[in-house]
Amino acid sequence: MRPTVGLRNSAPSGLRAMPKLTSRVVKTFAASPIKSPLASVSSMPKPFLAPLMLAEPGVQANMTVQAAAGDVPQPPKKFLGFEPLTWAKIIPLGLMFFCILFNYTILRDTKDVLVVTAPGSGAEIIPFLKTWVNLPMAIVFTIGYAKLANVLSSEALFYSCIIPFILFFGAFAGLLYPLRDTLHPTEYCEKLLETMGTRWAGPIAIVRNWTFCLFYVMAELWGSVVVSVLFWGFANQITTVEEASQFYPLFGLGANVALIFSGQAVKYFSLVRANLPPGVDGWGLTLNGLMGMVCIGGVIITAIYYILQRKVVPQIKSLREKKAKKSKAKMSVAESFAFLAASPYIRDLATLVVAYGISINLVEVTWKSKIKAQFPNPNDYSVFMGEFSTCTGIVTFGMMLLSRVIFKKFGWGTAALITPVMLLATGVGFFSLLLFSDFFQPILASMGMTPLYAAVLVGAAQNIFSKSSKYSLFDPCKEMAYIPLDDEVKTKGKAAIDVICNPLGKSGGALIQQFMIIGFGSLAASTPYLGIILLGITLVWINAASSLSVQFSKLQEETGNTMDGIKE
Repeated sequence: MRPTVGLRNSAPSGLRAMPKLTSRVVKTFAASPIKSPLASVSSMPKPFLAPLMLAEPGVQANMTVQAAAGDVPQPPKKFLGFEPLTWAKIIPLGLMFFCILFNYTILRDTKDVLVVTAPGSGAEIIPFLKTWVNLPMAIVFTIGYAKLANVLSSEALFYSCIIPFILFFGAFAGLLYPLRDTLHPTEYCEKLLETMGTRWAGPIAIVRNWTFCLFYVMAELWGSVVVSVLFWGFANQITTVEEASQFYPLFGLGANVALIFSGQAVKYFSLVRANLPPGVDGWGLTLNGLMGMVCIGGVIITAIYYILQRKVVPQIKSLREKKAKKSKAKMSVAESFAFLAASPYIRDLATLVVAYGISINLVEVTWKSKIKAQFPNPNDYSVFMGEFSTCTGIVTFGMMLLSRVIFKKFGWGTAALITPVMLLATGVGFFSLLLFSDFFQPILASMGMTPLYAAVLVGAAQNIFSKSSKYSLFDPCKEMAYIPLDDEVKTKGKAAIDVICNPLGKSGGALIQQFMIIGFGSLAASTPYLGIILLGITLVWINAASSLSVQFSKLQEETGNTMDGIKE
């Protein structure tokens, strides 16, 4: 149906009557600029000008524009400013992230207790684990992931990665832990330690408690693989930069509710085993409960992903097919890594991840050694870690609410700089307490607190504020930076950065500590130098974040994938 326009032939009293005009059919486009009968003449199509010029001043034109409903496609109704498709993506992704971080918190707290309190072990084993076990396994996984990405669909690749984790954690609680006495070469390692000396206590402890160390590495890889590669990789594929700027910070709100609940779950099982009668394996009972929750969470994650692939992803693909893209030949593993290494954008992203890993590791290992000295009993250690996770969740929850304001008012660049500044400031406070403990001792004594306990609390505060700024600002910034990249660079670059660079940063911090221990005799003696290294690493981090901010803004302009209403 074509719109018609007519002029009323009546005139106000006292004016000369106009001759009756024949109604004219005027051909217009569906997207006509006319919004009102009183629209300005200059904005109207030329066919309207003739009848309007016939009307004398004082004569009101009455135009009726009628368009067929089928000519103009009706936009979908929005809820809270976003289309239904956006909510169909965001709500399931938020639930996935909740379950993933619920599992990760349980695994993180459990791996520390298992390894640090194992026979013949301690916090000193962690640098060796991260350098000589975790990093090689991460490299092997990344190479395998890059090869599988060339032959499997993204859906099959997701299942191939997450299902082995679920099976392992279930098998550890049900099989490996109960058989630990049979599987661990305790007598051999004790003789080896007598022969080689205490300087080799760390590597020997890895061999002695190899199933616990395997659990430690798998828990670390859960953070790198499931959190960073699988979840964020999938989220980046189905969201836009505008959606990410609005909802990525909010994902952490639900995730940190999970952090609070999982921290309390760890505390609950720790207290349960403390009340068991003698002769009952408390750790076995705890692991059964915790790993049972981890397996259930893994099944829920897989089910949500399956539903999204069936209900939401096809809609997104149909929309993106309208934008024709030149297909690219997939790169081999060697070509992929060569390309990524040559990209300044990827290098800056990698610098951010490595710098964070080194910085947090320089503080965290020293802090955990203080925790063991304060809480030598595994039950007390586990209760403290559960409370620590709960406090981290509460503080991060508040930071998540604040992060949306930071992104909107100050932009991506400022948000990316807050985490290194926060980590540097809190790290200085922690190292100052360790270095000048004699100065603070009278003040702490008046408060009924020992320097050791004060170091544990200040280290906990340092970790809480550093991790909360990471979860609420650093992670969303890093994930947004992937979105404007093309699919292959996004997939393989993310795998290389998050799976290799993340443990590489932690291993780098561990290597620094190993050299310091060998050079200065102990971790305590090397504390001043660790503080200086922390300062240098954070300055490099800040420089890379500033450089990436400029490149990110340019890439958004080139792709048209921008954060509407958000400063760059």
